[in-house]
Order: sequence, then structure tokens, then C-alpha cells
Amino acid sequence: MKQFVIDELRPTDYKTLKTHLDDTYGAAAMDGIYWLPIAKEVLSDIQMKHKDCQPFYVAIDLEPDRIAVELLVRTQSRVRCGCMAYATESQFVWLIRQLNTMFEILGIKS
Repeated sequence: MKQFVIDELRPTDYKTLKTHLDDTYGAAAMDGIYWLPIAKEVLSDIQMKHKDCQPFYVAIDLEPDRIAVELLVRTQSRVRCGCMAYATESQFVWLIRQLNTMFEILGIKS
């Protein structure tokens, strides 16, 4: 699985991130797994066409010492579909900006 990982989180950073993710995206569906919706403006052509598969998400895996963002863009309405794929370049850049903004807002120095 391709993913972007920030490791060596401090315990206070973990608690801050967990509170933020719980408040923003709801309690983790599975232990430490959150679903970050992908902005419509960065969807690929096939993702835009697949209205029944929208919205699209990436998984955020938060553990006490690291946060990882999977680079697989998924739908929660189907197990397999041609619209599910690894992040495009624009989606990847969008994801990194989302993480950077989150860390800045929360005052976390990575």
C-alpha cells in the first residue's frame, strides 16, 4: 500500500490530532482509522463521472507515534470500481496541503 507517513509523533501531538480528527470527521470507524473526503475540484475525470461512487475518501491511520495517509482514493459505496485508484498528482498535492494545514492550525511542529 502506498502511503504518506509522518512518524515520531510526541504523545501531546497524538492527543491533539486525535481530538481534532474526532471533532472534524467523527470517531474513528475502526481503531485509529478516519476517512478524509477528497475535494471535488481534485477528482479525476472517471471519479467525476461516477456519481454513485461519490464521495471519495482516503484513509488516515493515526497511531500514538505516527500518522499515515493512504494514497488510495476509495469510495465507501463499493468494494471495487474503476474509479478507485492511487491519488493523482493533484490529489497528492491536495492531501499534503491538507496535512500541512492541519499541523499548522494545531501548532504541531513536525
